[in-house]
Amino acid sequence: MDIGQHIKYWVESSDENSEVAKLLLEHGHLGYSLFTAHLALEKMLKAYVCKVTGEMPPRIHNLIRLAEIAKLELSKEQLDLLARLGVFQIEGRYPDTAHVALDAQTAKDRLTAAQEMLEWLKALL
Repeated sequence: MDIGQHIKYWVESSDENSEVAKLLLEHGHLGYSLFTAHLALEKMLKAYVCKVTGEMPPRIHNLIRLAEIAKLELSKEQLDLLARLGVFQIEGRYPDTAHVALDAQTAKDRLTAAQEMLEWLKALL
């Protein structure tokens, strides 16, 4: 598979995860919605890493680190969002960690911000 095919894979997979995140939120699965939003952003960042480096992205889940590898200049708000979403990927993988209290409006706001960032990243590709 060439880099273009890898980028296509990451983008398509990110798009699918983004749609699933919306559905999970609609059905009241707040934490899983943000876990899946994290996954969508992770994959879109990996697509961008492929574009910038010409190589496969590392097998990591840290969104801020992926953004650094991609040499993206992010705003404070974007960095804050990536950090906030990082909590949900840890919680989703390791159920013995402390759970984040989350209400529907906060989940909706974070998902909306994640969707906006996904669109921004996709436009950069």
